[in-house]
Amino acid sequence: MERSSAGDPVRTLELLWRVPGEVRAGRGPRARTSVDAVVAAAIEIADTDGLAALTIRAVAAKLGIAPMATYTYVPGKAELLDLILDSVYLQMPRADLSELHWRERVSTIAAENRAMLDKHPWVVQLAITRPPLGPGTSAKYDHELRAFDGLGLSELEMDSALTYVLGFVTAVARIAIDTRNAQTDSGMNDSAWWERAEPLLAKIFSPQEYPLAARVGAAAGRAYDSAYSADHAYEFGLARVLDGLAPVIDRTPG
Repeated sequence: MERSSAGDPVRTLELLWRVPGEVRAGRGPRARTSVDAVVAAAIEIADTDGLAALTIRAVAAKLGIAPMATYTYVPGKAELLDLILDSVYLQMPRADLSELHWRERVSTIAAENRAMLDKHPWVVQLAITRPPLGPGTSAKYDHELRAFDGLGLSELEMDSALTYVLGFVTAVARIAIDTRNAQTDSGMNDSAWWERAEPLLAKIFSPQEYPLAARVGAAAGRAYDSAYSADHAYEFGLARVLDGLAPVIDRTPG
């Protein structure tokens, strides 16, 4: 798994914040592009073909420049990953949470993140325990903390509650992404896959030996036309997340 903040921290921060005098052309021909153009091209590649396809050479080809020229703008893939992650964070729509009940606030930030992960599925492939501290990451974090502001929670409780919510959203997004990838790789949807497997399963699977798996699995299959439903998992799980946060929030003076 790729991870964020794997490059030199100082150089990465200079690029993230576009520090004047630091983002400049090096030796070689006159600049033909920009850091922003490199980032946009990289996001397009990652959105279309995934992180495995994202290389400096691929970005250079999309921009019509030599691979070595790309290093004028970005030192390497590690820094590029931080730049594209921070950029998609910066581009996220942010709803006004000020007049909403806390459950609506949390539901809103969950929906915003789910939409972002659906648009940029490669984000779930990045380990972000050490997030890039750029303008996008900072704006996203500040906005999402507002869902828990004014409720009487401590700073640590606010951070922990947000981590809890985003962890749930990422887990469900991964189900949806894995489902799409399975259909693409196999060339058939879940219904066709199960239809093909069913005759053999009828011979080798014993409902008497696995009665709960047979009964519950059959019910889920009829409901979802698949083994899993990301939409159902999201709706059911978000309600449980909100219920889980309620005792923590309700016991505070706020």
